[in-house]
Amino acid sequence: MLTIRNLRKDNKMSQQELADVLNITREALSHYETGRREPNLRMLMKMSEYFGVSIDYLVTGREYVKSDRKLK
Repeated sequence: MLTIRNLRKDNKMSQQELADVLNITREALSHYETGRREPNLRMLMKMSEYFGVSIDYLVTGREYVKSDRKLK
């Protein structure tokens, strides 16, 4: 997930610093950033809260935009 890497770098943090904040190993964070592993919902919530972004943004790299389309 390049979004996580970009947020980390924008905040001038090392992988170890962010891993410490999230209470995970640096290796786990590296795997999230490279796409080798996907963070679970609890971890996405923690990252979302820390960086002040939506979970949707973390997952897609795009902000949520309300659609006018209706499900049938």
